Amino acid sequence: MIYEFFARTDRGRVRNNNEDSVAFDRDAQIAVLADGMGGYNAGEVASAMATTFIRTEMARWLAHAGQNAQSADVRKALEICVENANHAVLGASLSNPQYAGMGTTLVVGVFRGERLILGHIGDSRCYRLRDGVLQQITRDHSWLQEQVDAGLMTPQQAAVSTNGNLVTRALGVEPHVQMEVNEFQVAPNDLFLLCSDGLTDMVPDADVADMVRASLSLEEKTNLLVDTANAQGGRDNISVLLVQTAAAGGKKRGFMSRLIRAS
Repeated sequence: MIYEFFARTDRGRVRNNNEDSVAFDRDAQIAVLADGMGGYNAGEVASAMATTFIRTEMARWLAHAGQNAQSADVRKALEICVENANHAVLGASLSNPQYAGMGTTLVVGVFRGERLILGHIGDSRCYRLRDGVLQQITRDHSWLQEQVDAGLMTPQQAAVSTNGNLVTRALGVEPHVQMEVNEFQVAPNDLFLLCSDGLTDMVPDADVADMVRASLSLEEKTNLLVDTANAQGGRDNISVLLVQTAAAGGKKRGFMSRLIRAS
């Protein structure tokens, strides 16, 4: 499987600084996105620490483990890496009064052949576009989602609630962090969208689906998503990370197929 990556993060139209952070490693096939919170500039410190640490440490582990590493081992390494990032962010918060109370959401994907190991904390999301259908494959760790799960609020009510930014899990705020990890089969032509709530709070999922289905390059799709969120008000920082999949050798097989048909 071949993976192509593209990312953009934007301050938006209202905030004075950008507390989001995105990172990816093409060789290691890692994608990381974080939405920071807390104090003056502290949120951007937390998110940058998390994305840099996780991308670097996971890439180092994967290079050492090699291509034969089992999914269970990759998952365990990711959990350890995120726990270490949690300690680093919390340690910086406790030792520097300027960073007190900082933390960050997280969504991280490790692509291994035809498998995706996906971890997330908080309300940053991952969607998958397959056969024209966009599906959210993470579940928000938020007060609103808990209300919906408990039957106390409908998804439609949650979509217009003013309590959308209350997350129930975050990295860097407690000695131990609970990351939800799931594994997914990856198919050729799948498109994965990692994003912060600065996109999803501004742009309905149906509109997001239309944009990622469009016949555009990854860069063009990314810019369209970010620019649309800004056009709708840009009330928060906006981050988008797209990962496009394709079968290795797909172009060659397509060429050979055309030769066979032509003959």
